[in-house]
Amino acid sequence: MIRFTAIPTETARAYQAGSPDANGQAPERHIATGAGNPCRHCLKMIAEGAEMLILAHRPFPEPQPYAEIGPIFLCADACAAGGGTETPAILASPNFIIRGYSAENRIVYGTGAVVPTNSIAAEAAARLNDPRIAYVHIRSARNNCYQLRIDRA
Repeated sequence: MIRFTAIPTETARAYQAGSPDANGQAPERHIATGAGNPCRHCLKMIAEGAEMLILAHRPFPEPQPYAEIGPIFLCADACAAGGGTETPAILASPNFIIRGYSAENRIVYGTGAVVPTNSIAAEAAARLNDPRIAYVHIRSARNNCYQLRIDRA
């Protein structure tokens, strides 16, 4: 069994309060347009017309060669943490990149692939059956943006 995991609430609250992002910059405030603005904390799409943040995020505990930094969106106001065993609303594209990481936060080579969205749960579970894999990241197949983490339930 797997669990979809959002960025930690304390991280989201820090960004929402204006703390610097992974590049040392204040999160940018924008108004959501269209339907393609996924919040990485509540794991829902940010409603059109709502205020949102755009910032650089590193979903790893410390800098190292495999600790990718990239843009994410967040609700500008406090939102409840998303996650659980059901596929979150932010996974609305036809496919995503899936990639396994070790307990040392390094890519486990051979675990990355572009997979159809309806296969993410099965693909993540298969990777998590490998004892070398501590967790899985899901990234956009089009822009490589971090979406969420998948852990063992």
